Amino acid sequence: MTQPLQLPPPGMRRVAVLGAGSWGTTFAKVLADGGSSVALWARRPELAREIRESRRNSDYLPGINLPRGIVASPRLEEVMFGAEQVYLSVPSQTLRENLRAVRELIPDGAIVVSLMKGLEMQTRHRMSEVILQELGGDPDRIAVVSGPNLALEIAKEQPTAAVVASRSLETAEEIARAATNPYFRSFVNTDVTGTEFGGVLKNLIAVAIGIVDGVGYGENTKASIITRGLVEMTDFAVAHGALPETMTGLAGLGDLIATCESPLSRNNTAGRLLGQGYAFREVIQQMNQTAEGLSSVAPVLELAEARGIGMPIVSQVAQVLAGTLNPRDIAPHLTTDDTPQGE
Repeated sequence: MTQPLQLPPPGMRRVAVLGAGSWGTTFAKVLADGGSSVALWARRPELAREIRESRRNSDYLPGINLPRGIVASPRLEEVMFGAEQVYLSVPSQTLRENLRAVRELIPDGAIVVSLMKGLEMQTRHRMSEVILQELGGDPDRIAVVSGPNLALEIAKEQPTAAVVASRSLETAEEIARAATNPYFRSFVNTDVTGTEFGGVLKNLIAVAIGIVDGVGYGENTKASIITRGLVEMTDFAVAHGALPETMTGLAGLGDLIATCESPLSRNNTAGRLLGQGYAFREVIQQMNQTAEGLSSVAPVLELAEARGIGMPIVSQVAQVLAGTLNPRDIAPHLTTDDTPQGE
């Protein structure tokens, strides 16, 4: 019979985190520092052993000591045993297959939480939609987390905040209580669509910022792209049912600023390599972690076209990825034509 990795003290919340990359491990730390007993699934046995024995994840979070409230295992059945909350931090394009591997192990009544910021390429679905399709059950027991959350900064306990969204405010509040500690504060809303699209769309603008940074353009260019990029994000999200205020909050503008401004951002790094002249395939080879923005460009543009939404900045990122636009030409083209437009 499967046994838990460790028995938490009576009354302590038991949670599972699937994915021991930089963000999954960091969020496991956030939860442990918030008072939960955390079981972390690492696909590679050697990584699970390092986390368990050395309290380190040197591949993804060098120099960070992990709390003793985290235990790790490559065995899903051990990690899932008795979990009240299940947090998913795997690459967005592998979510569906991971859910199929774990769905029979998820305890009845557990809340399932997406930590991912991407769209499934084949279906154009958001992560919460994939979760509901694969797991069924009550959509009120699904939540998403998003915000200005660069993993290494949080692992270093630099203070920040995030948004927990669920159709059920009660569910969002339950997750927010778990994901709050002295350096990490969680706020709540019920705009799942806006919160998820904020996390997806800001990655695309961050790629654009990385491109112009790689080319060598300065702060004026980047500020223009960030500002106009937020307009594109808002137009797209609202057209899909999001609340406009979500795009000016932590899940929209907050995440956009952090991702565009930090060299720790994978999407910013990918864009910078493109701006320096590397081809798309060369960028993929150099990145040791997934830059979700690169895989989200095509599905976002397809969804935008279906609703008649203009996204000139994202369209130019797609052209750079395809090799049909010189990275140096991305900056002047911040609108679709030469017609004067309002800010």
